[in-house]
Amino acid sequence: MKVIGLIGGMSWESSVEYYRIINEEVKRRLGGLHSARCLLYSVDFEEIERYQSEGDWKKAGETLGDVARSLEKGGADFIVICTNTMHKVIGDIQKKISIPILHIADAAANQIKKQGINSVGLLGTKYTMEQDFYKSRLDSNRIKVMVPNDNEREIVNKVIYEELCLGKVQQKSRDYYKKVIRGLIETGAEGIILGCTEIGLLIKPENSEVPLFDTTYIHALEAVNMSLRK
Repeated sequence: MKVIGLIGGMSWESSVEYYRIINEEVKRRLGGLHSARCLLYSVDFEEIERYQSEGDWKKAGETLGDVARSLEKGGADFIVICTNTMHKVIGDIQKKISIPILHIADAAANQIKKQGINSVGLLGTKYTMEQDFYKSRLDSNRIKVMVPNDNEREIVNKVIYEELCLGKVQQKSRDYYKKVIRGLIETGAEGIILGCTEIGLLIKPENSEVPLFDTTYIHALEAVNMSLRK
């Protein structure tokens, strides 16, 4: 079993889900008392979010690169960044290590293609929805990506940072997300990517008329695949 190096804390609410899913899946596959061989480095999200809001992605990349290097020195065989948004700086992180990073968008694209879906709606932080670092990864897999309108993106982003990252799951926000999802479906989305690792705390399969692709769950399962691959 390869050692999974988890960069968590962004937010810790979703990092808990990664740890749970990974260990439950290892136990399901191997049975008995088996659990995952993993290292978790949980950062202070206040610091990372400040770099995000200030647009200092270079500093964010350097900081997470140092974290990844610590995990490699600790014995990790590959890295899992437990957040969608910070894949924006995956290149800067990779420069500091010699082990691979499991890209969350690639894992999502694989699952989308398995279901024969060609167009998806993307929900996430404003950075993920508006910038190309994530959407281009899906585009390269010939998956058409649609995002909510300007006002909807602002509210989706606000719910993530002011509620979900703080462990607040509110019905009014779930209702709003469901409305946004319906709008994306009406414009042609055949599936919905929950492109922020906290959104799965709020939105469940029964909240959508089309398949949901929960990136936390997908990424965690792919980490197990990589860990157990011979």
